[in-house]
Amino acid sequence: MKKLTAIILIFLATSQSIISGAKVKKLTEEQRIVHVLNRLGFGVRPGDVERVKALGLENYINQQLNPEKISDTVAENKIRDLSVLNMTTAELYEKYPQPGQLLRQLQARGMLPADLAEARENRVKGGANAAPGEMPKNDSMNGPESKNTQTVTPANPLEDPKYRQMIEKYYRENGLQRPQRIVAELQASRILRAVYSERQLQEVMVDFWTNHFNVFAGKGADRWLLPTYDRDTIRPFAMSKFSTLLEATAKSPAMLFYLDNFQSVSPDSGRANPLRPQQQRRGINENYARELMELHTLGVDGGYTQKDVQEVARCFTGWTIFQPRGGAAAANAMMGRDGNGRRDPGTFFFNARVHDDGEKIVLGHKIPAGGGMKDGQMVLDILAHHPSTAKFIATKLVRHFVADNPPPALVDRVAATFTKTDGDIRETLKTIFFSNEFNSTDAYRVKIKRPFELVISAIRTLGADTNGGPGTHQWIARMGEPLYGFQTPNGYSDTAESWVNTGGLLERMNFGLALASNRIPGTSVNLSKLSNEQSKVMDEYLKVLLAGDISPATREALLKQLDKSDPVTKVVGLILGTPEFQRQ
Repeated sequence: MKKLTAIILIFLATSQSIISGAKVKKLTEEQRIVHVLNRLGFGVRPGDVERVKALGLENYINQQLNPEKISDTVAENKIRDLSVLNMTTAELYEKYPQPGQLLRQLQARGMLPADLAEARENRVKGGANAAPGEMPKNDSMNGPESKNTQTVTPANPLEDPKYRQMIEKYYRENGLQRPQRIVAELQASRILRAVYSERQLQEVMVDFWTNHFNVFAGKGADRWLLPTYDRDTIRPFAMSKFSTLLEATAKSPAMLFYLDNFQSVSPDSGRANPLRPQQQRRGINENYARELMELHTLGVDGGYTQKDVQEVARCFTGWTIFQPRGGAAAANAMMGRDGNGRRDPGTFFFNARVHDDGEKIVLGHKIPAGGGMKDGQMVLDILAHHPSTAKFIATKLVRHFVADNPPPALVDRVAATFTKTDGDIRETLKTIFFSNEFNSTDAYRVKIKRPFELVISAIRTLGADTNGGPGTHQWIARMGEPLYGFQTPNGYSDTAESWVNTGGLLERMNFGLALASNRIPGTSVNLSKLSNEQSKVMDEYLKVLLAGDISPATREALLKQLDKSDPVTKVVGLILGTPEFQRQ
């Protein structure tokens, strides 16, 4: 522990000197290739430098900018058995129903087995609500399920293991699975694609836009809505026009649910229903309108006002979801009711009856009355083509690919390309990748890897194999970045200050040691091909993992942490924990 702490202190003390002190006047050819592989992808696999050198660096960059032309058989085979990736939202509601909702529906139809009905009745009498959580959690976002060895009868029947066992038995007998599995498979797919895909830039941009248009898996129905968000909203448009991607997110049920717009209706449409006298009166919800401008397009200083937020919210009334929580999809399927209705739950639709059809003024633009769904589309067009959006997106992209403090001149050029090309993401990226700023020594190994980037790069660089399962994801979560686990709309930070702290760095070093020692379930690495002579192993792996780019201070610190009897796994694990490997 003391030895690891010593390396952490070196990291913290040299966080700036390493950036500036190891500079050379110009990047070598190999350093440029390593730089591109780290920034346009998730790290350098064995043999990658040689392959890119043979292809030509410019050709490689252009190839990555056109992922649809790259064969990706290995990655596709790796995710083939993750069934949730190919299911509609309705099918997810059917196969992975929320236990409390399913049991209520079955009981109302007289279909609930007597023993389970009695157990549920006793549970309700005991004061427990039929709410999410009737199943024991086993979500990889929250770590493994804790075990209680004491045989104490819980005060709340919700915690009664017998009740949970009965539900699990019912699920097994009816071919159902727990909803936690949905997010676990989606997380695995992200890990597997990042590790094995030849379309590395595509995966980087999926990660970038997923974070930019953040949705939290822990909010209500979003667990069921996220697979289509990844498959149908983010992935197809990650390298297209920004306006196309923006509209796709605006219509995404996952986003509509997360930011509550599915509930936003014109106050004039909320006339009391005589058949439902107790129905809660709804109105306009401004959450999506505010985040659309502040986080998705203009930026907090983009020039909009609270009045603009209110007007934009009016424009998006009626943009909603059909049966956002699945309705009775699972119960109907078990009763044999199928047909066209099966495809509808959890899908977008525009409800004209609850739309505010009056005239609006947004950022000085008049939106005429009577436009219906076009009101929202006009807002999206205004925002996508606003100068503040060009500047905001350019700044975020340059921060992500170049440096935490984006060079202003480069940001201006990138924003100009964004505007000139109507928000063409490929052309915007090309301006970055072929810029002097991107290819300078000032940009080389200055970005701290976020936990997801660190884990993927370590697996790739060591040539390790992984199933992308909970064992791997739990390390990403322990280091602070559970996939789809950020609660607020701003997403995970892309700057070093959020990740460089003593606790986080200790977890990173522990991860490196665990990976090198094959102590991560579902992930394996083979280090036996190298010499057991410690000094040779260190030199070899400094070359493999860091292309030999290590400061004298870090090298000296490594040598001090090692004894002659230390195994190869410790040598490799400590190198993975060095400041240089934490940077890209």
